[in-house]
Amino acid sequence: MTQSTATIEVGEKSVEMPVKVGTIGPSVIDIGKLYAQTGMFTYDPGFTSTASTESKITYIDGDAGILLYRGYPIDDLAEHGDFLETCYLLLYGELPNASQKAEFDYRVTRHTMVHEQMTRFFNGFRRDAHPMSIMVACVGALAAFYHDSIDINDPLQRQIASIRMIAKMPTLASMAYKYSIGQPFIYPKNDLDYCSNFLRMSYGVPAEEYRVNPVLARALDRIFILHADHEQNASTSTVRLAGSSGANPFGCIAAGIACLWGPAHGGANEAALKMLGEIGRVEHIPKFVARAKDKNDPFRLMGFGHRVYKNYDPRAKIMQKTAHEVLDELGIKDDPLLEVAVELERIALSDEYFIEKKLYPNIDFYSGITLKAMGFPVSMFTVLFAVARTVGWIAQWKEMIDDPEQKIGRPRQLYTGAKFREYTPIGNR
Repeated sequence: MTQSTATIEVGEKSVEMPVKVGTIGPSVIDIGKLYAQTGMFTYDPGFTSTASTESKITYIDGDAGILLYRGYPIDDLAEHGDFLETCYLLLYGELPNASQKAEFDYRVTRHTMVHEQMTRFFNGFRRDAHPMSIMVACVGALAAFYHDSIDINDPLQRQIASIRMIAKMPTLASMAYKYSIGQPFIYPKNDLDYCSNFLRMSYGVPAEEYRVNPVLARALDRIFILHADHEQNASTSTVRLAGSSGANPFGCIAAGIACLWGPAHGGANEAALKMLGEIGRVEHIPKFVARAKDKNDPFRLMGFGHRVYKNYDPRAKIMQKTAHEVLDELGIKDDPLLEVAVELERIALSDEYFIEKKLYPNIDFYSGITLKAMGFPVSMFTVLFAVARTVGWIAQWKEMIDDPEQKIGRPRQLYTGAKFREYTPIGNR
């Protein structure tokens, strides 16, 4: 809602811009008519000071360490709910009652299978292909199989597409993993919950019955909840930008996956594991901590601190507890990498330098440890992130479609290239 105006002076000219006030968080200056009134654009690389949309889905206060889904604190949802309940909340704005939850779970479960012809896609990939490249291709290809849910102007088709993507993402992810290790695909089972089903499809084999460890299933469920949405980050903005052109939902989510693949975004937990491997052994930690404190040394501790959270990442608190539950359940005590992680965590939480700089272990640090302990290869970490984030992307995409102010994205630029130049035919140069 607009409550006041801001005055912007350009040379000798003053213009009034409306100020929009949100429920909580910073207000914004609406500069939509700035160019028309002044002939100038704003300059904001990375859009770090620009609100690209109005949203009711997720709120972050990085200074206070707050993350809310539809107004609910993330720790409440992760401790007391499950992932599909969180999906319902993000999609529809309210927590489901018992009958709504049962009906939603049923619909998702009955959409977990993928078209049998899609299994042939995998034979076209090399066995050592990164699973994220497979996910980009296969999710985009869903539009070729489900023509009945690509009309973005039909609310029913949007709803069907939303359910399909939430349901089929873990199936495709497990298929990408199975293909990479040369094992047969495992079909989903309708009597298992979302995360148990995914674990079975990833680790089960036809030769024997797979028994789901409930501690691991619950840990994965929490990981998915914690990664379900994170406001207007790079991949979410990519989904919205792709969607602003009227692209089909499967193509938009494929674009989000491609963006998430970047090491500065979804690959952060991979980077944290790589760093632990570089440290190697517990006795090497002091040397690397000293390097991290040295401003002249390019080495950085990955998985500590956060661009958004200037306090303790609220997701990391839950992930820390989950990580230790998994380690205890599996009885892992002799893995050198995990020994390094546990000791590095202890130092970071007690060392004055880390505390003063607010370099707390973040969610990427703990999720990397947890996923490694559960047996997932590092190449699958970002894939799991994509499975979790799909519902957030879809919720943001749906919100954008319903926004009457939505228009095709068209960022501006500050041009610094050559001015008009005279063309000379190639024979005269």
